[in-house]
Amino acid sequence: MNLFDISLYKDYVGKSIINVVGSEALKEKSILITGSTGLICSAIIDQLIILNQHHKFGIKIYACARGEEGLRRRFGNYVDNENVVYVPYDANKDINFDFAVDYIIHGASNASPELYISNPVDTMLSNFVGMKNLLDYALKKSVKSVVYVSSSEVYGKKENNAPYLEDEYGYINILDVRSSYSSSKRATETLCKSYSEQFGVAIKIVRPGHIYGPGLKITDKRISSAFMYDAIRGKNLVMKSKGEQLRSYCHSLDCASAILTVLLQGKSGEAYNISNKKSIISIREMAYIISEVAGVKLFFELPNELEEKQKNPMNNSSLDSTKLEKLGWVGMFEPKEGLESTYKILSRSEIKRASKNI
Repeated sequence: MNLFDISLYKDYVGKSIINVVGSEALKEKSILITGSTGLICSAIIDQLIILNQHHKFGIKIYACARGEEGLRRRFGNYVDNENVVYVPYDANKDINFDFAVDYIIHGASNASPELYISNPVDTMLSNFVGMKNLLDYALKKSVKSVVYVSSSEVYGKKENNAPYLEDEYGYINILDVRSSYSSSKRATETLCKSYSEQFGVAIKIVRPGHIYGPGLKITDKRISSAFMYDAIRGKNLVMKSKGEQLRSYCHSLDCASAILTVLLQGKSGEAYNISNKKSIISIREMAYIISEVAGVKLFFELPNELEEKQKNPMNNSSLDSTKLEKLGWVGMFEPKEGLESTYKILSRSEIKRASKNI
């Protein structure tokens, strides 16, 4: 359902756009966004809609998705607005857009660990080929700025607990099928840098940490998503590890304002970590906050074989956000407020959805 039906969420969107540095540059511009129904890019579109609604920005939003039905489920009647245009899109297929845009944000990607295992070829191709097609389009149409949404998984595994800097990389087992995601993200980043150097395409790279927020899909198998929906159903949370892994948890609206900031203020060919320095916590801490907010219990048990295969091998994937903050960006949500508000908004959303199905 359209999250704007929940007033609490709409209020948060309005507050979050203050953190977009240089937003005035978006006035009367056009922007193409892939992965538009996903957790991250749907939050970006929400912010652009509010900039249009409340601040008269006149931004033309080309929302790319595999089907219009999913877009309508997420954004409701906003899809009928003259400033929101549905564009059929599949990251594995050639594109032939008959329009030009000022900006591109590429966020389409398989983003669930079970898909890295069950559909590794599609995972790799949608990352690499999808970005290549958009880079060719950006070159042909002289697009002002492009952002590629990569991942903190490009860093691989390291032993210490210091947050990753943008030029620090660890080990990835390239013959582990789960590495279809991290390896193709790495390769695509190199492709972006190559287009920047060889052809002068203004391409910036962002590396989000572990993103959560009200746009979480019920089909998302990542632990923060699964725990949130279990909690909404009143189920106790069951961890399949000690939960000691450190993560940079970041609210989707913070991630969205950071991406728009990099789009407008970032340097071509550079990568930027997206992390709220106040939200570097362990998986256990994240789970405990959700259980406390929802009034359910937290238990621990051993993982089965499939769950072990899907597990992120990085014991520490916390990110240093200094480079991003130097652009002027600051995060809005600390873990307690972010997770609690996500629980409240999703709970109300589920109640509304259930009432419509009666």
